[in-house]
Amino acid sequence: MEDREIRTALNLHWAASDANDFEAEHLIYQEDAVLEYPQSGERIRGRRNIQASRFAQPNMKRFTVRRILGVGDLWVTDFVLTYDGRPSYTVSIMEFKDGKVARETQYFGDAFEPGPSRAQWVELMR
Repeated sequence: MEDREIRTALNLHWAASDANDFEAEHLIYQEDAVLEYPQSGERIRGRRNIQASRFAQPNMKRFTVRRILGVGDLWVTDFVLTYDGRPSYTVSIMEFKDGKVARETQYFGDAFEPGPSRAQWVELMR
């Protein structure tokens, strides 16, 4: 699969995620894909289990992609995942095999107030 095809698949995946289209969102994964959340120590095996775990979440979710970077079989998406109005700055690392995601790792970071010690060098992004 060429890079432009993977980028297109990623754009469709994140758009489906934002639309809560659980069927389209999970087409990108291999049947035996693995999803890891290192911060909570969770590993989910299998596309249907990944899909079911996301469907079961009670939160209202929104996805805002900031950028997608990658080449070949390794792609990174930097996005804001908003749960019930609260943003979490997120990085998804996807490893592709045969044109589908074989492994994904997601890292989450909550927003925090800027430190006053850096103020003279900082440009606020809000």
